[in-house]
Amino acid sequence: MLTLVVLISGTGSNLRALLEAASHPGFPARVIAVGADRDADGLAHAEEFGIPAFTVPYTAFPSREAWGQELVEQLDAWNPDLIVLSGLMRLLPAAVVARYAPRIVNTHPAYLPEFPGAHGVRDALAAGVSRTGASVIVVDDGIDSGPVLAQERIPVLPGDTESTLHDRIKPVERRLLIDVVQRIATGELTL
Repeated sequence: MLTLVVLISGTGSNLRALLEAASHPGFPARVIAVGADRDADGLAHAEEFGIPAFTVPYTAFPSREAWGQELVEQLDAWNPDLIVLSGLMRLLPAAVVARYAPRIVNTHPAYLPEFPGAHGVRDALAAGVSRTGASVIVVDDGIDSGPVLAQERIPVLPGDTESTLHDRIKPVERRLLIDVVQRIATGELTL
């Protein structure tokens, strides 16, 4: 059974999808803890599913590196097989990546390497492209630059706003993430 710690910053829609998938008896992975970098709404999903949660508030530390040291301590306490960044809106410090790579995966609302960074949906709209997408990647020291594990194209429709486009990307992200976790757990995909 593959064990996961999921890190979030926001509402945790990908987290919820993972928790629902993992609640099925045949799913080969379990979320053992949920962490957040702030008091995130998505922590309610962990509570609902009876999953332990922890918060390492970014603003409580003098530097990104100090925050990363505490995050490593929290993650080490759970000793997960895989860390899933699910809407964590912070770049992990190099020490965190070095400690766990390549066992960290991230979802991204663009067809990487197109539109990396925090505003992939907005950037795709600003570029006027007809298609964007969703990706699941291995986290490395760059910004959304790690190896792609899965991705899918999504059309940009006339009149799309950042919100409407992101709303169509999110279900694809969830499906891809669940598939990647399942494939890692069954050994079909190796990191």
